[in-house]
Order: sequence, then structure tokens, then C-alpha cells
Amino acid sequence: MSIPQSGGGPIEHPDQLAQYLADGCKPPSDWRIGTEHEKFGYLLSDHSALPYEGDTSVRVMLEGLRDRFNWSEVREGGFLIGLEKDGANISLEPGGQLELSGAPLETIHQTCDEVNTHLREVRDVADRIGAGFIGLGAAPEWKHEDVDVMPKGRYALMTRYMGQVGTHGTQMMYRTSCVQVNLDFSSEADMVQKFRVALALQPVATALFANSPFFEGAPNGWQSWRARIWRDLDADRTGMLPFVFEDGMGFQRYVDYALDVPMYFVYRDGKYIDALGQSFRDFMRGALPALPGEVPTLSDWADHLTTIFPEARIKRFMEMRGADSGPWRRLCALPAFWVGLIYDQSALDAASDLIKGWDADTRDALRLDAARHGLRAEIGGRTMRDLAKDCLEIAHAGLKARARSGAGGLLPDETHFLNALHDIVDRGETPADELLNKYHHEWQGDLSKVYGEYSY
Repeated sequence: MSIPQSGGGPIEHPDQLAQYLADGCKPPSDWRIGTEHEKFGYLLSDHSALPYEGDTSVRVMLEGLRDRFNWSEVREGGFLIGLEKDGANISLEPGGQLELSGAPLETIHQTCDEVNTHLREVRDVADRIGAGFIGLGAAPEWKHEDVDVMPKGRYALMTRYMGQVGTHGTQMMYRTSCVQVNLDFSSEADMVQKFRVALALQPVATALFANSPFFEGAPNGWQSWRARIWRDLDADRTGMLPFVFEDGMGFQRYVDYALDVPMYFVYRDGKYIDALGQSFRDFMRGALPALPGEVPTLSDWADHLTTIFPEARIKRFMEMRGADSGPWRRLCALPAFWVGLIYDQSALDAASDLIKGWDADTRDALRLDAARHGLRAEIGGRTMRDLAKDCLEIAHAGLKARARSGAGGLLPDETHFLNALHDIVDRGETPADELLNKYHHEWQGDLSKVYGEYSY
């Protein structure tokens, strides 16, 4: 979940909303990669969820990272709720999931080094306090009442609203974790082409990274329970956005969509003001019930954009949001997948050709089938495994064409970061398949074994 946005004065003309998005356009030489991932913390003693307070807790984790590795504090209402350093931040999801939002970096080599450094720091502090961290798409055993609520005003409001608009919202908030990558666009046309590829192929990422086949202590019948949860969360702010594929798509069309998404809050003077279900259009007219007479700032608009949760979304960059969190080596594979597909024009054109015959029903069916069946999902008589293989070939070619070297020139490009995904497709076995195999055979139904084998 995002932290409050800052900067930008009052909105004086509606055109500023689309211009805010357009101001994110950058030449290819300035494109960057931002990798984010979440993970569940737990007590080593009994595998219970890490609470906010206590000797072994989220607060003590943050304090340890602050003191040992020179992170700066982020506080809300007196509570330590995050850390910042060198363009990156560590934040808390509603149930205490620890999230790294990486700095915008030039290469996957750099962003992977950042992930590796972060996980080593987390493990250092966690070992000292008796905690562990694990990367899965959904908490395998905990029930809602087992998870502590983090002291952030945004989450208190969201929790109250979720029960009014869907059936799985609080499950998403408190018991799921994801990995995502944030990427740039050069123009409105470039944004549209990338957005269409990102939405249409998000189910491929869902299948390749499917890693949540357990929930509340047992198999749940899905490859990605996290992805299934998103289908019944809040129809106003989730989904595959069919309008993105229509003629006339551009920054203004996305603004029109975002304006129709009900608000959550307005952030003022360090506090979240309840604006649940209210209209940003009313806010623009100075008629928001939560703040009568006030008009929004660009910061309010930026905050509102963070409360929209489609499978891919745009702000001043584009976020790919469809992958379960997972083991260490796979965290670098997601940026490799998407950078390879959309940061080289030939690869982007090839990916566009791959999806050009799909209609909205096809895209939505693939999203559902990816969550349920993983690589065994089907589209147009082909399996997801076949489609994933095509995508990986395109991504591999895109990364090779980028030719961004690493390790002091010893690595000529970024293609090796796709190896974990090539392995999944070659075996035809998703991470969820691997987990279920172990559960039914090696672990003999003892799900507690997952902590010892899959923690960072």
C-alpha cells in the first residue's frame, strides 16, 4: 500500500488531472525499474503472525533495520510505520506484511542487488529477535483474527469499507502478499501500447508466479488464492479495464475512469479524513461532504490514484500488479519478465501481436483460469504453458536487445534473470504445484513444514 503523496498545489483546472499523468512521460534513456515485494513475518517459536508490538514484533523489526542499517523513520500518529533510504522505502501492509518499495534503478542487475541487500538486512534483524519471513501469495494458516492490525489510519478506513463492497477485501489486506514492478512510458501512445500488453498478459504473470494454494491451513483448490481474492473485492476499482483496449484510450480516458472510482480518504495534517464512497468529481466542485468548500490538490489526486487496484495501473509510471510473492530468486524474475516484454520496441510489438485477437471476455476468462489452473489454463485451444513460453521468448529477446551488462561486465545482459521462469515452463510446474506436491507427499499433510523450507 502506498504512503501519502506530497507536492502540488490546488487543482484549478480539470486538465491538470491528465497532465499529472502525462508529466510521467520520459525518454527511453531515462526509463527506470522499481521493484516492490511483500513478505509475511512470523514468530519462529510458533509460526504465529508477527504482531505490531512486543519483544518480537513489527515495531522491533523496523527499529532494528533503522539502527543497524541507517534507515530513516516514517511515523504516523507517533507510531513507527515505515523507513526511507536512498530513494527506497520500507512500509507496512495492513496485516504487518513488510514491503520493500525499491528505488527507481537503471538495470535489473541493480534492482536485484537492492532486493538481495534488503533481504539480508531483514534476515539479520529477524534472526536477532526470533522472527522469520516467508514469501507466499497468501498466509498459509492464519485466520483473520490471528493477524494484528497495523496502526495506519488508511487501513482503518479501508477495513470498514471493504465489507460493504465485496466479500474478500479484508483477506487481501491482511493475508496476501505480492511482488510487482513499476516501469516508465515515453508518450501517451507508448503508455497505451504498454498498458494493453500489461493488462492482457497479466494472467501469464499470475500463472508463472502462482504461489498461494493454501489458506487457513489447507489446500484451497486454486493455484493463486491471492488472484482469486481480487475477483470479489471491489468491482469499482479492480479488474482488467476493458476501456483500455477501446479507441480513444489515453490519459484523459484513464482520468475519467479514476474520477468514477469512489474515494477512500483525504489526507490532511498527518491524519486520514473519512471520505469513504464519496466522489472526487464532487471534490473538484468544492462539494465533498468530508471537506465542504475545499477543492483538491494534486497530492489529493495522487493519493486517490493509489486507491485504484486494477491488474495494472498508471500513475506517473505503470505498475504490473498480478504476481504472488515468492522465494528469493524469483523476486528478480518479475522485473525481468516485464522489462523484457515492454522496454524494447521490437519485443513490445511482438507482445502486442500476441494479444491482438483477444476480446474482453477472452482476457477476463484467462485471468480467472490463470488463478485457478496456473499453467494448465487454456486460451484459444492453447495452454497457458504454451503462451508463457511465447512470452518468455519475447522477453528474452527484449532483454538481449537492451544489452545492459552487470557484475562489472561479466554478465553481458539481463537474460539470466528469466532462468527461474524458464525452469517453471520447462517443467510445466508452477510454484503452487511444487508446494502441493510437497504437502501431499514429503510433508504428509503437515503444512507447518512450509516455514522451514520456504522462508528467506
